[in-house]
Parts: sequence; C-alpha cells; structure tokens
Amino acid sequence: METNSYLDMELLRFSTAGSVDDGKSTLIGRLLYDSKSIFEDQYEAIEATSKKKGDEHVNLALLTDGLRSEREQGITIDVAYRYFATPKRKFIIADTPGHIQYTRNMVTGASTSNLSIILIDARKGIIEQTHRHTFIASLLGIPHVVFCINKMDLVDYSEEVFSKIKKEVESFATKLDVKDIHFIPISALKGDNVVNKSDNMDWYRGGTLMYLLENIHIGSDYNLIDCRFPVQYVIRPQSDKYHDYRGYAGRIAGGIFKPGDEVAVLPSGFTSKIKSIDTLDGPLEKAFAPMSVTMTLEDEIDISRGDMIVRVNNQPKVSQDIELMICWMNEKDLQLNGKYALKHTSSDARCVIKEIRYKVDIRTLHRIEDDKQIRMNEIARISIRTTKPLFFDNYKRNRSTGSLILIDEATNETVGAGMIID
Repeated sequence: METNSYLDMELLRFSTAGSVDDGKSTLIGRLLYDSKSIFEDQYEAIEATSKKKGDEHVNLALLTDGLRSEREQGITIDVAYRYFATPKRKFIIADTPGHIQYTRNMVTGASTSNLSIILIDARKGIIEQTHRHTFIASLLGIPHVVFCINKMDLVDYSEEVFSKIKKEVESFATKLDVKDIHFIPISALKGDNVVNKSDNMDWYRGGTLMYLLENIHIGSDYNLIDCRFPVQYVIRPQSDKYHDYRGYAGRIAGGIFKPGDEVAVLPSGFTSKIKSIDTLDGPLEKAFAPMSVTMTLEDEIDISRGDMIVRVNNQPKVSQDIELMICWMNEKDLQLNGKYALKHTSSDARCVIKEIRYKVDIRTLHRIEDDKQIRMNEIARISIRTTKPLFFDNYKRNRSTGSLILIDEATNETVGAGMIID
C-alpha cells in the first residue's frame, strides 16, 4: 500500500509479555537498536552504564527500563510505552511486567493491542506465566499472538528444543480462543531473527520478528460489519458561517458509514439519513473503525453524549443486566452488592454488583466456585445491573462496544476492566 506521508502510515499496537528475565526489555531494545530507532547518544549512555555495571554486552534492556526502581532491580514493574517507526509502519509497544502481582498492568497494556508477543526462555520452556499470558491474550481477544522462543544461543540454537516448545504451546492454545499464532526462535541478546535473519538457525524457514510486525495483516482486526458510532460531543459552532451546523463527533467503534446511509439513534430509536461525514481535512465519502469523525444527519434529532448511531437493521444489544469477565485492579476487594461508577464507550452510568459467579484460576484455567472473594489481579465472571440501559456487543465481536471499566466513586480510581459476554 502506497502511503503519502508518515501520518498516513498504518499503526500497529503490540504488547510484550513473559516471565521475569525472559528478555522482554532486551528484545524491545534490540528492535529499537537494529531498526535504527534510537539516537547515538542514547546508545552511548547505555553503553557507559553497561560497562559501569560490568555487563559483557551493551545492555539494551536499559533503553526501556525507564524507572529508577526498575533499573535498580533489573526488572520491569509498570507498563512502559515506546513509539517507533520503520518505512512501512508506525508502532506503539506496551512493555508489560511479568510478575503475577502485575496482572492488571498486563491487561492495561494489552487491551488495545493488535498483537501480543509472548516470550519463552528456551532453557525453561513453558512455565505457569506462559499459560497465564496466553489466557489473558485470549480473554482480551488479541487477534495475533507471536511466541518468541528466546535465548536460543544458550541451547546451541537447537531445532529440537524449539520444536518441543512449539508443540507444547500448540496443545495448550487449542483450549483457548486464539485465532492467529506464530512461532519464532530468537536471541534478543545476539540479535538472531529479531530484525536480521539468523545465520545460526538455517533450519528455521520463517521470517524475522520485524518482518512479521511490518507485514502482518491488521486491516480486518476491526469489526467492519456492525455499524457503531458512540457520540462523544455535539458540535454547534454558533457562527454566522455555520449557523445551522449540528455535528456529532466521536470515534467509530465498528462498521463502515457513508453519506446517504439510513441510521437509527439509540436510545430514542429515531431514524434519519447521514447528510455528511466531516473531518479537519474535509468531507469523506466513507468512514470506518477506528476513525474519529463528525457526522451530520438530514433531520434534527435530539442527540447528546452517550447516544449511539447505528444501522436501522443491525443494532447492538440494549440492556441493564450485563454479564462480564472482570479483571480486578484495586487493593480493596470487589464488593458483592457494591455500587460503582461505570464507563462504557462514551456513556457514563452507575451499577451494582448483582452476582459473583466464579473466579478463574489463571494457572490452570479452572473455575473456582467456592471462593467468591475477588482480590487485586484476579479475574472473575460477574453480573451487574446498571442505572440506565447500555448499548453493547459481545466483547469477542467488538472490543470497543464490548468493554467497560468500573470506577470507585469515592476515590475516582479505575478498579476493574470488564469484557462483556452477552
């Protein structure tokens, strides 16, 4: 696809996960360094720090471990976002921590990703963290998952070791809903198969990690069937030039909209036709997820923030009783019958926790039905009742209209991230 400028380039969001010391930060450092996405003085600074610490190699992990406490412990403890670009694509990396006590950070970092890289140490093979990270990738509906079998230099670049781990992961992944899986043997430290093809593993016929990141097809990751446009803001310029202009601004959460389309507005149910779709660069002939646009309609309908513009014959579910999987993010346990504020697309509401059905043991994927106490970093299935109807789809069908967050009204903290299961 020809692109005119840096701004038109496709953006791939990806997250990295793995156990402590699996080499996530080194891998990202290697991607940035080998793709020439860091400045010379940054490289010199980490080279000097590496020498001071007595490291044999330049420690590329120092590029991403930005917090002093992380650098001192040699681990990543928060989600670190990094931006870089190659001539083909722009990238946002969410580097998420490996510890069990940071499950919520992994959920935060991966929730908007198109792709997840899960690192496995070639010497250790699959461990509990691998199961957990694969489960979370599946739960969050991440379309593409890449297993990087790292530290291949420490197992003599053995094809046998790689094949054994690949087979084990495949048998585990069949129990989960992971659509597109890839396996790449790498050495982040030495640079094998990260940006440049490895001479040490001529038995591996696939592409490098960078080749995959640049070329994987992400156009169909968004739902382009169900038209969903949550209204965020009503634009009334009140100027002489645009005296009668009334536009509805927001980000398309699904589907393709065109001027002339017949649409319905929820919750009122009134119907109209799209008059125009406007952007700062001028009007569009069509717009699709995840574009931010302003729509005008043929008829004057009372529309406000939190309403949703949809197709007449393709509407989301509308209900106040909602079933969801929740990742709990707060030190205070989830309260049965507790009341929380809620944000869903552009809509604000309040809700009460009606039932805690079970929690998931993310080591074994078993349901725990006799312990209903949901603590920080735990994942559970619950049902809630909201103060007003929400317009939603199943999370597996649409990640935008199928997700919500719960907020503690007293502290205004986000306490839970929820995936709606109809």
